[in-house]
Amino acid sequence: MTDHGRATVAAHLPYLRRYARALTGSQAAGDACVRGCLEALLADPTRDRAQLMSRTDLFVLFHKVHERLVWSQDDGEDDDLMDDPLDRGVAQRVRGLSERNRQVLLLTHTEGFPIPDVARIIGESQEMTVDLLNRAWEALRAQPSAQVLVIEDEPIIALDIAGILKDMGHDVIGVASTSDQAIALAKARNPSLVLADVQLEDGSTGIEAATRILEMLSVPVVFVTAYPERLLTGERIEPAFLVSKPFEPSTLEVAVSQALLCGAQANILRRPKVA
Repeated sequence: MTDHGRATVAAHLPYLRRYARALTGSQAAGDACVRGCLEALLADPTRDRAQLMSRTDLFVLFHKVHERLVWSQDDGEDDDLMDDPLDRGVAQRVRGLSERNRQVLLLTHTEGFPIPDVARIIGESQEMTVDLLNRAWEALRAQPSAQVLVIEDEPIIALDIAGILKDMGHDVIGVASTSDQAIALAKARNPSLVLADVQLEDGSTGIEAATRILEMLSVPVVFVTAYPERLLTGERIEPAFLVSKPFEPSTLEVAVSQALLCGAQANILRRPKVA
């Protein structure tokens, strides 16, 4: 592959990681699927190395790799990609959901693909893709109510987020603008979901707050940031659920629903294992 071709693929990778993590409910499993996708790209002898790969092409290849991994896990083969029992538990739970519905929802509202591209990525007709999307929204709206803590230092954005969550049927139990406020609210109110901005007004971060909260509670976290690529490098411990600012209400709704479906086990901010 040419340098230009590598640069083109590299530009798409952060968002492929975001999709893979949300789909699998895990940074470890999602990033492993992305690595498998890149290995398949490099190993394909029929692919013209000089040809630039579009974002849609890359997601098509990812889906082929992901489906192969899912089938091998369903057949009971060893999965070296998920040594952590928590990651295996998340993967088993997520596979029990309607996989195609979730794929269409994420591809459309998180990654912004139009229906024709989504249909190509998942290998379905456009009519079936629209039907899957409608079913996915029906399932999303049937989710039980969650108790949500919002960590956001901009009042207008916090109000907007709270309104979206309430429209979804969730209860906003508190809004914090600093890490210390967020930790105190979490102790007092015991949220079942945390939605956190990354940069806060006092110089603290939502990542710091979420890390402290996760030392007290098992709760899924959705991060909202204007700089998503900084948390999608694949080089360190990073979140599984990430929303880019500015966002459409549907994008936030989808991220919240996926975090709640995958549950607290999906959190990638838990501390690394100590040897």
